[in-house]
Amino acid sequence: MNLERIKLLEQYIQEDPSDSFSRYALALEWAIEDQDKAVVLLLALIKDDPQYVPAYYQAAVLLLEQNRIEETKIVITEGIKMAARQNDHKTIKELRQLQDELD
Repeated sequence: MNLERIKLLEQYIQEDPSDSFSRYALALEWAIEDQDKAVVLLLALIKDDPQYVPAYYQAAVLLLEQNRIEETKIVITEGIKMAARQNDHKTIKELRQLQDELD
C-alpha cells in the first residue's frame, strides 16, 4: 500500500467525486492492505457508475477471496450484462472465467 498514492487519489476524488478511474485506483491500492475497504469502495463505484466495468471484475475477485459467493455471483452477472451493453468482450471473458470457477 502506497500512502502517498492513496492521499493523491483521495485528493483527486475530493476535487472530482465522479472521477471513476481515481475511485477504482484507490480501491486497488486498499486491496493490498484492507480488502474489506476495497470491496466497499468498489461496490460504491459500481452503484454510482455502473458503466465502469473494470470495477465488476475486481469486486468479484475480492468477494470471492472473502468467500462471499452469493455477492460474487451477483456482481459477475451484473458485470457481464453491463460489459455486453458496451461490447467489452475482454471483460465478459474475464468475468465468465471467474464465473466458471464458481461452478
